[in-house]
Amino acid sequence: MTGNFNIRDRLWDSSFPHHSSISDDSLIIADSFQLSLSMPTNPYSTRYSDTAREANSTIDLMFLRYGSTELNHYSIHSDWQLTSDHTPLSITIPIVDKIINTLKLSIQQNSEQETTFIREVISGIKNLNTLNISNKEYFENMVDNFNLLINQVWNKNMKRTRITRHSKQ
Repeated sequence: MTGNFNIRDRLWDSSFPHHSSISDDSLIIADSFQLSLSMPTNPYSTRYSDTAREANSTIDLMFLRYGSTELNHYSIHSDWQLTSDHTPLSITIPIVDKIINTLKLSIQQNSEQETTFIREVISGIKNLNTLNISNKEYFENMVDNFNLLINQVWNKNMKRTRITRHSKQ
């Protein structure tokens, strides 16, 4: 979350002597989105006044993902200001090569495979011997066997579907 917040505060502008409750509200709102106030790598003013009586200030801010090691600082580019009274802010966002799974495993709703899957799972539940659950190990073994059954029935009835830009969500 970034922009011209038009809030002067000593929290981000060391030349300003006061603290504002509006700043606290901004920090609370940012925190609700798991964002925190980021500090620039080079602390310069972000707004330059064209009036002699008015001081330069820092009112352009960035709130970045809380606790992120990759996105924790931004840069202020006073040399890129051109004709604006604000300086541009920038951040480098690392883009990592990531394998995106283009296949999904599913059983189509209202299909014969769904009917078979449900029938075989119900049969597996009916065949569970729950009369002699006498200890924790027996119970865990029974649950593991049931899990194995569900996985086998799933693998037998599921269908691999390739995800494309035309796929339904």
